[in-house]
Amino acid sequence: MSKETSTVRLYLMRIVYLGNFVFLGLQVWPEIINHVGAWDPVKGAAFSFWAALSALSGLGIRYPLKMLPLLLLQLLYKSIWLIAVYLPLRSAGQSTDLIKVMGIGVVVDLIVIPWPYVLATYVKQRGDRWR
Repeated sequence: MSKETSTVRLYLMRIVYLGNFVFLGLQVWPEIINHVGAWDPVKGAAFSFWAALSALSGLGIRYPLKMLPLLLLQLLYKSIWLIAVYLPLRSAGQSTDLIKVMGIGVVVDLIVIPWPYVLATYVKQRGDRWR
């Protein structure tokens, strides 16, 4: 299986990175910059994570394959949220508008991530030496 990734896939990845950089950044950075008072620790951690994700996505625009772990992290955290947070809410008869964003995000990540490259690079390739 080839590790070669098509130009179309690289541009799709760049679009996702750009979306993270711009749209996530526009939501998160003003909250961080303009926040007054002490943060709730969990909410502060979430905003810090999203700020880091948006900032590092800027690098993904230039280096889409080198920054691929960001997309894998994004896929994983959204999938975990759907399973661990949304499903229990739904079982309890509750809902949230966040389901649309998270669900669409998972689908987009599944489509955009170059899975043959992931398999060849992170599964089949030998890992770095320990010493």
